[in-house]
Amino acid sequence: MSYTLHHCVDARSFRTLWMLEELGLRYELRMLPFPPRALAKDYLALNPLGTVPLLTADDGVRLTESAATCQYLAARHSPGGLDVAAHEPDHAAYLNWLHMSDATLTFPQTLLLRYGRFEPAERQQPQVVEDYRRWFLARLRAVEARAAQAEHLCAGRFTAADVAVGYALLLARHLGLEPQFGPATAAYRQRLQQRPAYQRAMAAQHAAALAQGVPTTPAPDALP
Repeated sequence: MSYTLHHCVDARSFRTLWMLEELGLRYELRMLPFPPRALAKDYLALNPLGTVPLLTADDGVRLTESAATCQYLAARHSPGGLDVAAHEPDHAAYLNWLHMSDATLTFPQTLLLRYGRFEPAERQQPQVVEDYRRWFLARLRAVEARAAQAEHLCAGRFTAADVAVGYALLLARHLGLEPQFGPATAAYRQRLQQRPAYQRAMAAQHAAALAQGVPTTPAPDALP
């Protein structure tokens, strides 16, 4: 099995890249400038949404949702490891963290990006930015509570849920929100970024960006 990942530096597709490195899978990394829907028009022929990730495989697999790539790769390549199977007691918690990672934690951050950075000055919305900053930090209390109790989010081990939520914490760092993390969340974030696979994924995206002539500055994903 060999995968191809379309990716922008530090965008939500970093979840997928991190998973590929954790699992030691073969992959080709195709870097895109951010936002690809505006700066890489040819990409729309592959993914009409113009978003990343786009994960494909030589058996016809095609995924465009970052949390879904985490769940898929874990289930297919790491049952009982990065995956939490349906028969395990923490299966429900695992799914909840996976979906929370994007729907609850990454979503408000995209509004901060759009209305605080990406829109022209006349369209920026400081009140939206402040409201959703507070919204994100309030939801982050769930991570703080869990991280204060255990080293990992569920199942007593590192899983794809940690990858998915860990990316939301990386994005928060780019937004300057890291100083407002609770102590347990800050320690959890430190543990995640010390993982060898996390560090390999960071190095891989920067090396590929340089080799492919794509800017290496972080480009977190945002709403259209």
